[in-house]
This record gives sequence, structure tokens and C-alpha cells, in this order.
Amino acid sequence: MNQAKRSDTDFMQQAIALAQQAAEQGEVPVGAIVVKNGEVIGRGSNAPIINHDPSAHAEIIALRDAAKHLDNYRLVDCTLYVTLEPCVMCTGAIQHARIARLVYGASDAKTGACGSVVDLMAETKLNHHTKVEGGIMAETCGTLLSQFFKQRRNKKASK
Repeated sequence: MNQAKRSDTDFMQQAIALAQQAAEQGEVPVGAIVVKNGEVIGRGSNAPIINHDPSAHAEIIALRDAAKHLDNYRLVDCTLYVTLEPCVMCTGAIQHARIARLVYGASDAKTGACGSVVDLMAETKLNHHTKVEGGIMAETCGTLLSQFFKQRRNKKASK
């Protein structure tokens, strides 16, 4: 495994830990981190239920945290690691923040906006293009989501 892949795996493991924290709070288990020059500068986990905020996705929270860290809403030369392929809202925020690279784990066949349902990152009419790499630790990320929803269905069935 080359150094870049090892780093991607290390950073994705940190995002997975954040996703697990979200699950413990009853949120869909998605975690995200923003990295610049090898340093984590932003962290986020899903919190729309807790925060009563439909925009409180892990990616948005991580972008906000990183922007505060840099005192700049432009996150140039940063990489965003997220356990699930971003939705349309998050993909737009990633582009507006000028994230250089997006690395995600599991694809999202229902709302994924980086190739699964639509591919906003490939839209040539948009003025910023983030490099996208999906499938990093996809099985681990997908299993976390599957187990969460299975537990949720089992709770509903037992009521």
C-alpha cells in the first residue's frame, strides 16, 4: 500500500470514529474530517436530529469547523474525508468551499451526488472541480450504515 493510500485509510478511520459517535446519538452514522497539509483542521458527524437542522450533515459541520480554524470560508488545498458519498447540498458546499479533493467511503444509491444518482463534481459548467475518489474503506463504512438501519428496523418491529 503506498503512502497516499495509507494516509487515506488513516484519515477515513478517523471519519468512521465520528460516524460511530453519531450512531450512538441516534443519528445516521456519517462522519467527516477536513485535512490540510496532513493535519485535521475540521471534524463533523451527522447531527440534524439533535440540532433540529436539516443542514447539519457531517460534511457541513466539518467544513464549518475547518473554515473557523483557517479564518476563511475558502478551504483551498484541503481534502475532505467522509464515510458516505455526499448529497447535493453537501456537494454544493464542498464546491463553494473550494475543497481540492474529496475522499468518500460508501456510495449512496439514493442521494449520492458524486456519481451514484447525479454527478455534480463532473459538471463542466460549474466553476470549481474537486477531485473525487470513492470507495476508500467502503465495506466498513457501508456495514456501519447497514447495521444502524437494521437496528432501527428491529426496534420498530419489536414495538
